[in-house]
Amino acid sequence: MRLFVGLPLASEVMYELSEAVARLRSPQDGLRWTSPDSWHITLQFLGNTDEQHFDCLMLRLAEIHEAPIHVRLGELGFFDRAKVLFVDVVPTPELIALAQRVEKATGKCGFVAEARPYHPHITLARAKGDGRGKFSGFPSSEIGIGGSGLLSGQPSQPTRFAGFRAKEFVLYESRTRPEGAEYLARERFALTAPG
Repeated sequence: MRLFVGLPLASEVMYELSEAVARLRSPQDGLRWTSPDSWHITLQFLGNTDEQHFDCLMLRLAEIHEAPIHVRLGELGFFDRAKVLFVDVVPTPELIALAQRVEKATGKCGFVAEARPYHPHITLARAKGDGRGKFSGFPSSEIGIGGSGLLSGQPSQPTRFAGFRAKEFVLYESRTRPEGAEYLARERFALTAPG
């Protein structure tokens, strides 16, 4: 099984993102838009995992006792190399601390944290196929990304999204489907203050 640990989104954030995607999406955009039920904020990607490591993860993740955290969303962004459209998530000290606690817990089960700096985000769309030429409608980095001008290449005001209070984190399993990845919640862990 292919696993990762992440934060589910609050319903009001899901609504706002759905509204934004409805404005941005078009039949000619050359993008594969992600399903709202796949939206999340990754804390750590774990990869292929056997049952023994899964059992260890369940024990170690259950030992994490952090208070609920406030999650702030930023603006729409674009990973040029990966050809991914996303909503940025502000890497607050609380969010970084939670990601580090998760990495420490999974490290006891043999998982290794990524060397790259943590860049929390919510993936909204990916280029279809190899992505060549599919993003010609996206503005250059000088124009900026946001609002209804995103795919037209016109400057616009940045789109703002509400934050939310994360009260749990989830161990997800990723399953590949013809229409895209499906994420199943294998276990939920409440964020509650120690004691």
